[in-house]
Amino acid sequence: MSTKRPYTEALARLRAVNLRPTRQRLALAKLLFSGGDRHVTAESLHREAHGKQIRVSLATVYNALHQFTEAGLLRQVAVDATRSYFDTNTRHHHHFFSEDENTLTDIPDETIAVSRLPTPPAGKTIDRVDVVVRVRKSDL
Repeated sequence: MSTKRPYTEALARLRAVNLRPTRQRLALAKLLFSGGDRHVTAESLHREAHGKQIRVSLATVYNALHQFTEAGLLRQVAVDATRSYFDTNTRHHHHFFSEDENTLTDIPDETIAVSRLPTPPAGKTIDRVDVVVRVRKSDL
């Protein structure tokens, strides 16, 4: 039987990246990281928090997600100019975006290859390549 306290893992993650473990950050980190890899929007995490009786504003959720991303705990995936998802899997991988369902899912690494990248501008280096393959239900 585990005697681990409910926020132990969340606290350890925040401390590992030198983020102060405020009540809101701890609660959001526990939601984000206690269920395996997942993709969330600020709005979906806000709804989830409220469903678990965690009192936090949408602005605080946005701020925490961006702080977690800057600290390397999350990866931000922009699917268009107005919508971003936050991915708890920070390893290099690509995504399917379902336009019908507004969901993001991982593409297995072995099924996609990116080649012939352009030479970056002078003084720049390629940091990473994010591929988002947009899908929708077929008419068949």
